[in-house]
Amino acid sequence: MSNTKAALKAAKAALDGHKYEAAAKEAQKVLDVDQNNYHANVFLGLACDKQDKNDEAERVYNVAARIKPNDPLVWQGLVTLYGKQAGKKIDQYRNAALHLAECLMAMDDKERCQTVVDKYVGFAKQHGTRSQYKHALEMMLPTSSLYDYLEGRFPKPDYIYTKVVEITEAEEKERINKEIGERRTRLGAKIGQVTAEVKREVLEGSVLEYLYSCVIDWTNDDDLRRLYEEKILQRAYDALAVLPPKQKEAKRAQVMKLAEGLVILKHPFALAWMITLEWKDTEVIEAYDAGLLREYTELFPEDGLSKVLRAYLSSEISPFPQPPKQSTDNSEEDEMTIMTAEDRLLLMTEGVEESSRSVLSQRLMAEYYTYLDEYASAVDSAKKAREQISLETQVSGLEFQDNLDAVNVILATALIHYQSPRNHPEARSLFENILERKTVNTSALIGLGLILEEENDYGGAADSLARALKQSTDVKVKAEYAWCKAMTGDYDAGLKELEACLPELEKTDVKTKSLRAQTLYRIGMCIWNLHPSKGARKDRAGAYARFLASLQANLNYPPSYTILGIYYADYAKDKKRSRKCFQKAFELSSSEVEAAERLARAFADQREWDLVEVVAQRVVDSGKIRPPPGSKRKGISWPFAALGVCQLNSQDYAKSIVSFQSALRISPDDYQCWVGLGEGYHNSGRYIAATKAFEQAQKLETSMNGVNTDDTWFSKYMLANVRRELGDFEDAAQGYEDVLSMRPTELGVTIALLQTHVEGAWRSIELGYFGQAADSAAKAVAVAGVVVKGRPEAFNLWKALGDACAIFSWMQAYVHWFPIDEVQSVLEFDKTVEMFEQISNIDKVGASSLDQLCLTEGTHITSKQCLQAAILAHKRLIHTCVHDIHAQAVAWYNLGWTEYRAHSVVGKDCMASPRNNGSVYLKASVRCFKRAIELEAGNSEFWNALAVVTTQLNPKVSQHAFVRSLYLNDKSARVWTNLGTLYLLQHDNQLANDAFTRAQSADPEYTHAWLGQGILALLLGEVKESRSLFAHAFEIADASTIVTKRLYASSAFDQLLAQVSSSGTADVLQPLFALHQLKSQITTDYVFEHLQALFCERIGANEEAIESLSAVCVRVEEEYEGSESPLSLARFAQAKADLARVYLAAQDFSAAVENAGTALDLSADLDPSSQAFNARHRYRLSAHLTAGLAYHYTGLMDQAITMFRTALEETDGNPYVVCILSQVLWAKGGTEERGVAREQLFNCVENHPGHARAIGLLGVIAMLDDDRDTAEAVAADLHDLRTRTDLDEQYQLKIGRLLAALAVSHPGEETRESAVTGEATTAVMLAPSQPHGWSQLAELTDDTFPTEMVLLTSMGSVPPKGALDAEALGNAFTGSGRPADAQRAVMMAPWVAAGWEGLL
Repeated sequence: MSNTKAALKAAKAALDGHKYEAAAKEAQKVLDVDQNNYHANVFLGLACDKQDKNDEAERVYNVAARIKPNDPLVWQGLVTLYGKQAGKKIDQYRNAALHLAECLMAMDDKERCQTVVDKYVGFAKQHGTRSQYKHALEMMLPTSSLYDYLEGRFPKPDYIYTKVVEITEAEEKERINKEIGERRTRLGAKIGQVTAEVKREVLEGSVLEYLYSCVIDWTNDDDLRRLYEEKILQRAYDALAVLPPKQKEAKRAQVMKLAEGLVILKHPFALAWMITLEWKDTEVIEAYDAGLLREYTELFPEDGLSKVLRAYLSSEISPFPQPPKQSTDNSEEDEMTIMTAEDRLLLMTEGVEESSRSVLSQRLMAEYYTYLDEYASAVDSAKKAREQISLETQVSGLEFQDNLDAVNVILATALIHYQSPRNHPEARSLFENILERKTVNTSALIGLGLILEEENDYGGAADSLARALKQSTDVKVKAEYAWCKAMTGDYDAGLKELEACLPELEKTDVKTKSLRAQTLYRIGMCIWNLHPSKGARKDRAGAYARFLASLQANLNYPPSYTILGIYYADYAKDKKRSRKCFQKAFELSSSEVEAAERLARAFADQREWDLVEVVAQRVVDSGKIRPPPGSKRKGISWPFAALGVCQLNSQDYAKSIVSFQSALRISPDDYQCWVGLGEGYHNSGRYIAATKAFEQAQKLETSMNGVNTDDTWFSKYMLANVRRELGDFEDAAQGYEDVLSMRPTELGVTIALLQTHVEGAWRSIELGYFGQAADSAAKAVAVAGVVVKGRPEAFNLWKALGDACAIFSWMQAYVHWFPIDEVQSVLEFDKTVEMFEQISNIDKVGASSLDQLCLTEGTHITSKQCLQAAILAHKRLIHTCVHDIHAQAVAWYNLGWTEYRAHSVVGKDCMASPRNNGSVYLKASVRCFKRAIELEAGNSEFWNALAVVTTQLNPKVSQHAFVRSLYLNDKSARVWTNLGTLYLLQHDNQLANDAFTRAQSADPEYTHAWLGQGILALLLGEVKESRSLFAHAFEIADASTIVTKRLYASSAFDQLLAQVSSSGTADVLQPLFALHQLKSQITTDYVFEHLQALFCERIGANEEAIESLSAVCVRVEEEYEGSESPLSLARFAQAKADLARVYLAAQDFSAAVENAGTALDLSADLDPSSQAFNARHRYRLSAHLTAGLAYHYTGLMDQAITMFRTALEETDGNPYVVCILSQVLWAKGGTEERGVAREQLFNCVENHPGHARAIGLLGVIAMLDDDRDTAEAVAADLHDLRTRTDLDEQYQLKIGRLLAALAVSHPGEETRESAVTGEATTAVMLAPSQPHGWSQLAELTDDTFPTEMVLLTSMGSVPPKGALDAEALGNAFTGSGRPADAQRAVMMAPWVAAGWEGLL
C-alpha cells in the first residue's frame, strides 16, 4: 500500500515537473498492482496526453471514467484530449462535455458549467459537421438536462430551435435530392414515382413538424409564429400528398385543422385558404360561406381564384346577395356593381388561366360559360375541373363526390348542346350515373329528358321531365315537357300546355327571348300537325301567324325560317321567299337539315356543285346527321351522298369513296349511293371493289322504292365498264348488250361494246385463244355497222374498226372468218373520195381499193385484204378528226403502225423498186409517223415508232429518233429494247448489251429485252445462256409474240439434239405448243412447220407429223419449181427424208421406202459447191437407214442390207449404222451373214472403244454362240461401262440385265444364283441412289428392303432431279405389292396394265 502511494506521489511530482515519461512509468507501476486505481489511470492518461499518445490516453481516461463517472477530473482530461484533436472526435467530445457539465452542475459551479457548454458548441460549429453542430445546439434546448440549471444563461429557446430547424431543413433537402438522383437511374424508374417514394421515406422519419411546434410554442413573436404555422401546414400537406391512401386520414385531419385555424385568424396564407375552399364537398355553390369568399378576394386580390370569385359574385347567376354599398368612393363593392358583362368574362378568363389547378375556379367558369351558351368552353372547363378533382382526391384521399356530381351535371348539360348529338351518349351516361345515387337530382333529370327528346324518345323524355317538375317550377322545363307530350301525338294537350307557358315568358326579358320564340314556334307546329289539310296550312291566321310571332320574338331563331321556307315552297308557291328563308335558316344554324337539303337540291338543279359541297359539308360538320348509339332517331345520309357527287364531279375520287361509304353506313339500302360508290371505285382503279358495289346496287333494284327503274341502266353500264377494265370482256359485252336492250339509242354504250369486242380480241390473242379473238373481232365489225349509222364521225368507231381488221393478220389460220362484206359496207357508208386518199400515192391504197375487197369466184380472203381494210379505216379516222390536232396526231400514229404491219406481213410482195429495200407500206409508215411528230413533237411513242420503221432504211435517223424518245421518257423498256436491237443490227454488241440491260431494269417483265440478251449471248457463243434467256422470255411472254416462239422452239430443239440421253415428253410439249400457236398465227412459215413435225415425231404423234411434213413438201416443191435453187432442193430432200422416217414409225413401210428413195434421188443431184451440200450427209444417212429398216420389216433383207452397206460407206463406218447392219445380218440367219455381223461389231469396238451398243450386241451374240472368251471380254467392258455417268438409268438397267444373263450362261466358280445376285449388288454399290440396281436385286430376292429402296430411289429420280419417266415410276409403285401403291401406279401411268393388275 505504501509503495502505491509513493508511486502516485512520484507520478504527481513527475507531472508537475513535466517529466511525462517518468510519470507514466510510475503510474503504470501502480496499475500493475491495482488496475482499478482511479488516480493512477488519470495520471497515466494525462502523461500519455502530454506525450501525444492520444489513443492510449483516451483508453486510460475511459477506464478511469468507468471507475468514478461522477468525478470531473477525468472528464476534464477527456475534454482537453478531444479539444486538441480538432474535428476527429467531436461526437466523443460531446459525451465528455455533457458529463463534465453535469458533474459541474452537481458541484453547483454555473460558471464553469456554462463555459464547458459554450466552448463545446463553439468547437462543434467550427470543426464539426452540420449534424454535429445541431446535436451541440440540442444541449441548450429545454429538452436538455442542463437547461433548467443554466436557464437564463442559454439563448432563448425559440432562437435555438430556429437554428436547429434551419439545419434539419437543409439536411432533409440534401437527402431528398441525393436519393432521387441515385434512384432515378435505376431500370424502369419513373421520376414521379421515385420522388414520391423518397419524400414519403424522408417525411415519415422527420422531426421537423415537432421542431416547428416547438418554435411556435416558445416564441413570443407573432410573425415568427405565423411563419412556422405556415411551415407546419405546408409540411403536413406535403406529407399527406405522398402517403398511401389508407394512411391519409389522420394526417388529413391535422391538415384541415391547421388550415381552418389560419383561416379563422384571417392569415393570408394561400394554402390554408385553398384547402378550406377547394376541399369543401358541396353540390351547390350556395353551400359556401359568402363572407369567407369575399374575405379571400380581399386577402388575395391578385390571385387567379380571387379574380374568378370577384367576377362570379357580381354576376347574374351568383346565388349570394350583393353586400350593402359602402360610403367610400373606391370600395370594391362599387367596382363589382358597375362591372360589365364583357369585363366580368375577361376577368374570369384571366383568373382561370392563373389558377388552372383550382377546382372551384374551373367549376365557376364552366357554370358561367353554360349560362352564356358557350358550350364548347363549358365542356373544356368542366373536363379540367374533373381532372383537378381527381388530382385533389389523390392528394387528400377525399372522394369529393358532390363536387364531382356538380361538375358532371355542368359537363353533361354542355354536351347536350355541344356538337349535338355526337356527345349525347357521354352526356346520358353522366346523367344516369348521377341518378343512380341521387334519384331526384333535378338538373340530371332535366338533362336526361332533353337528351331523350333529341333522340326522338319523347315518351322517355316526358317521363324524365315530369319527375323533374316535381322538384322544379322552371318554365323551360314545363315547355319542354309540353313539347314532348305533343311529339308523342297528343298535339292538343301539348298545345294547351305550351300556350299556358307563354304568360310566364315576358317579352322584355332578354333571358327568355329565345325560349319565347321556341315556344311560339312549337305552338305553330302543334297547329300545323293538328290541321294537316292544305287549306288549313295556307291559312295565315293559323300556324303561319305563330311562326311569324316566333321571329318577332327572336329574329335569329332558325327553325321558324325553315318552316316558313317550307310554307312558301309547298303552299304559297313563292320560290324566291322560300329560298331566302332556307338560306337564312341554314346561315343561322347548320343543324337545320331540312333547309340545307332543300338548298342543296336547288343548287344541284342549277349544276352549282361548289355550293352543294359547301352546304353538305357544313351539315356534316354540324354533327346532326349521325344518331348516337341507341337513339331512335334515324341518321341522315344525303349530305354524304351530296359530297360524294360533288367530289366525283371534281375528280377527287378518293374522297368521294369515303363520302359514299359514310352515307351507306347510315342508309345501307340507298341505291344511288351504291352506284356512286361503285363509280368512285371505278375511277380510282379499284375495280374489284367497284364490281361488288355495282352488284349490290343491282340486288337493290328489285326492292328499291322511289327510284325510277329506267335509271337502273347506268349501274349495269358501269358494271360492264368495270368488268371491261378487269379483262372480263365476255361479261362486259353481255352487260353492254343488256343496257342496249333497255336503251337501244345509247350510242355511247354501243361504242363501248365495240371497243370491248376489240379489246377482248387483243386479249384473246395475248392468251393464245385465236378462234375466240377472231370471233370477237367479227362481232366488233358487226357492232361497227350499227355505230356508223348513228355517229359516223365517232373517233373510236374507225379506230376500233381498223384494229378489228388488223387483228386477223395476227392469226392467219382464221383469216377466212374475216367479215369482208360487212367491213366493206361500213367503210362505204356515207363515204367520199377524199376520206381515203391520204398518202395513197405511196401505199397505193385509196378509194379504189374498196372494190378490191370484194371476193371473186375462186378467190379467198388473205391477210393483205384485212390489212388494206384496216388502212382504209384509219385513213377515214384521220378525215374524221381533221379539226382536232391531238386526235389527228394519234390517228396518223395508228395508221403508221397499220402500214408497218402490212409491210411485215405482205410487204415483200410490194417492192417499190430494185434500188429501195423498203416496201411501199414501209415508206408510207415513215410518212405517217413523221406527220404525227409534226402535230405532236413531245410524244415519246411517236419518236419510238419512227425509229423502228427507219431501223433498216436509215440507221442514223433511227438512232436519233430513239435518243429523242428516251429524252422524253427514259423509263420506257420498249424504247431501250428497240435501241438495243438497232445496235445489234449494227454489230455493236457492247452498246446493245447496255441497252437491253437498261430495258430489263426499267421493266423486268418486258419479253423482248430478254430475247435481245439471248440473241446477243448466242452471237457470242454462249449457247447455254441463250437457251435460258429464250426460255425465260417465253415464260413471261404473251401468245401474240411470234419471234419468242421461234427462238424458244429453235433453241429447245437444239438442246434436244445436244442431249446424250433420250429426252422426256415434258421437254417437248412446251415447244410443241408454242409451234402450234405459231402455226395459227403464220400459216406460210413452212420452216417452223417442219420443226413442229420433228417435235411431233419425238412424242409419237405420227399422224400430225405426216400431215405437217406433207404440207411442207408441197410448199417446198412449189418453191423449188419457181426458183430451182439448191437450197430449196436441199430443203425438199430433207423434208422427204424426215417424212420417210415418220412413215416408218407409223409402220407404212412402202411410203417410207418411196419417200426415202425420193430424198436420196434429190440429194444426189446437189451441187457439191453449194452451201446446202454440207448438211447432205445427215438426211441421206436418215434416208438410207429409214429405207433399210423399211425393207427389213417388209422382209426384203437383201435390199435392207444394201441400204445399210451404202449408209456405212457414206458415213465412214458410223458405229450406229454398224450396229443396225449387224442386227439385220444376224436376223437374216445365214452363217455367212452372222459371221459378217460378228466381224463388223469387232471392228466397230476396235475403232470405237467404249461404244455401249456395239459392246452390248457382242455380249448378246457371245451368249447365243456360247463363246466364253468373248463373253468374258464383253463382261469386262460392260463392267467399265457401268462406271460411266453419261449413260441414263434405262441403259444402266440394260447393262445390268446383260451382265446377269452372262453370269448365268457362263458362271465362274460360284453358282449361277450367287453370280446374278453379285451383279445386282455391284450395280447397287456403283449407283446406290439409282433405281436400276435395286430393281435387279428386288427381282432376285424375296426381301422387302430392295423393293422399298426401288420405290424410294425412283421417287428421287423423277424430273427435275432425274430423267425417270412416269411408266418406270409406276412400275416401282406396282412392285411394292401394296394396294395403295398400286393406286398411285395407276395415277402415274394409267396406260400400264401392271398397275391395274396390282389392284386385283
